[in-house]
Amino acid sequence: MIRTVIFDMDGVIIDTEPLHHRAFFTQFAELGLAITEAEYATFLGGSTRNVFQRLQQEYGLTQDVESLLLRKRAVFNQLFDEDADLDLLPGVRALIENLRAHGVRLVVASSASKATIARVFQRFALGPYFTHVVSGEDFVRSKPDPAIFRHAAALAETPVAECLVIEDSANGVTAAKAAGIYCIGYASPHSAGQDLRHADRIIQHFSELSPASIVAG
Repeated sequence: MIRTVIFDMDGVIIDTEPLHHRAFFTQFAELGLAITEAEYATFLGGSTRNVFQRLQQEYGLTQDVESLLLRKRAVFNQLFDEDADLDLLPGVRALIENLRAHGVRLVVASSASKATIARVFQRFALGPYFTHVVSGEDFVRSKPDPAIFRHAAALAETPVAECLVIEDSANGVTAAKAAGIYCIGYASPHSAGQDLRHADRIIQHFSELSPASIVAG
């Protein structure tokens, strides 16, 4: 029986990936980095800190990671605040509300920063639905490392066998499976190019899920 559902945020609850993409590529241009779309795709599901740590190693960036983080966050925040059309992904609020109504614990485990998660939660009033929020910035290694999901299960006081993860990235699916957690891959139009084959189940829309089917495992 599933007692806790762990949601990724970007690409699952809300599609802020286009905003992150624009923010990153704005910064790549400022730094003189010719990052390809194929290379950028390998960053998805990882924390911004880990992305810049990787870029430091591979491209010899002299700027410190904290400065790079602050610049990227400033660009992203401006894009986020200016996007009046930004909304939750279709069907996800209904699923969240129905799961809570059925007594399922909900946790967010996102590679996004605490500041970005808080921004999304405030704008869309998500706080009352989730018992815990876990940010990838608190971990040395981001997804596909499983630490974030193991920590989310521990916070929810739920054995991993009674948890379920919803992810839209290859790195996220790998992390969930490495943590020993059943994983649903959300193959939305926004996750094109992500290999979700290792998920236990793949869906295209949240209407495919019901609290009864999730709880039953």
